[in-house]
Amino acid sequence: MALQRGFFLLVGLCSLALGLLGIVLPILPTVPFILLAAYCFARSSERLYQWLMSHPWFAEALQDWQAKRAIRRQLKKKAYIVCSVSFIASIVIVPVIWVKVMLICIGCVLILYLAKIPEIDD
Repeated sequence: MALQRGFFLLVGLCSLALGLLGIVLPILPTVPFILLAAYCFARSSERLYQWLMSHPWFAEALQDWQAKRAIRRQLKKKAYIVCSVSFIASIVIVPVIWVKVMLICIGCVLILYLAKIPEIDD
């Protein structure tokens, strides 16, 4: 049991770190990592789970996801904008053609993933 809690705690902390990095890095999506962190913290650390569920940046989206398995339309629009701007900026900046192609592919997959997430009217 302690080994399982430790595993979930470690995965949750890594997911939280990747989610936070995803705020500023275009190739890391924030939402799936924060959702994974919440799942892992719910199984390993009540204190970290409550912190994440009440955090001003993530609480509303996590509660919507937990209750309705959907995100707010406004949040989805922001995700589209941030992803598009960051991927376009990265594609313009990177000089290597195969990296540009890879970024285009990753960006398209991310946009398709976001499109499949159900949304809640604001």
